[in-house]
Amino acid sequence: MTEKIPVAVLGGTGAVGQRFVSLLADHPWFEIVSVTGSKRSEGRQYGEAVRWHLSTEIPPMVREMQVDRGDEGPKGAQLLFSALPARVALETEPQLAEEGYIVCSNASSHRMGTDIPLLIPEINADHLTLIERQRDLRGWSGLIVTSPNCSATGIVFPLKALDDAFGVSQVHAVTMNAISGAGYPGVASIEIYDNVIPYIRDEEVKIAEETRKLLGRLSGETIEPAEMAVSAQANRVPVMDGHLAALSIGLKKATDVEGVEATLAAFGGVEGLPSAPSHPLIVRSEENRPQPRLDREAQDGMAVSVGRVQPCSVLDFRMVTLVHNTVRGAAGGALLNAELLVAEGYLGEAARELASA
Repeated sequence: MTEKIPVAVLGGTGAVGQRFVSLLADHPWFEIVSVTGSKRSEGRQYGEAVRWHLSTEIPPMVREMQVDRGDEGPKGAQLLFSALPARVALETEPQLAEEGYIVCSNASSHRMGTDIPLLIPEINADHLTLIERQRDLRGWSGLIVTSPNCSATGIVFPLKALDDAFGVSQVHAVTMNAISGAGYPGVASIEIYDNVIPYIRDEEVKIAEETRKLLGRLSGETIEPAEMAVSAQANRVPVMDGHLAALSIGLKKATDVEGVEATLAAFGGVEGLPSAPSHPLIVRSEENRPQPRLDREAQDGMAVSVGRVQPCSVLDFRMVTLVHNTVRGAAGGALLNAELLVAEGYLGEAARELASA
């Protein structure tokens, strides 16, 4: 197989959809053959229908593409990247999976389904085995795999490293979420300018529930959530991209700051996937890092940065993490999930051969 795998982007005119389009433009395995949008965009050229927000240009191959209907299965593609709103994804994604499509979703609608993998390849690739139960239970020939909440993504990387080494008993997270996490048009300027908004609907619940599922273990045909207490407070701040989280973490086994930093620095990536960063967890030693403007593009936006590792007088240790919320925390994370599906043979042997070439 020498040709690329044809893919579609659902909800391709929105903020995360645009990031999908940008990341897929020169992908070595995938080629966009369809972009879907709302009724307002349907039938128009993508370049005319989209209000492009990224600093890069609209990829020429997509600019002239006609936007397809959002409520129909894209023709010519088996693999779908979903940037659909949650309320639309709730009904549409299962229909597409039933029709045989492979859906890599960024929507929140199905993340907590007991038979649906909530996936980060470096964290819990073994959770892919839920797909067999998903197909048996629902009678689907296709499948749904979800990527987690953008804030949870930045938090779970250091927790995974520390949980494997020492055991994590509890964590308190205070997030400072970028404006782009609210999509477009997002937060009104009069509300966010010169301000911090200490509330993001459902964000704190998502962080707690999704973190425990991501770090949970397979037990038969289901996931047992990690036995750790997770408390979160979420705030919207006037930063365009990059979610910060200040963490206080309690461990089950004793260690020191040097042990924590060494464990974080040693956390490894996955091999053979084009979008996988060689160092998914980067430890910063400077006293004032990580910062969104300086660190969000680390490893092409696919790495999580962590710094300010210190003892904590309430729990055991505290630190600050940063994730690029629309790359690793959204479209890039779903793209990496799709690459793992290809490598594991879920798109057939021809696709697996392309991945191994």
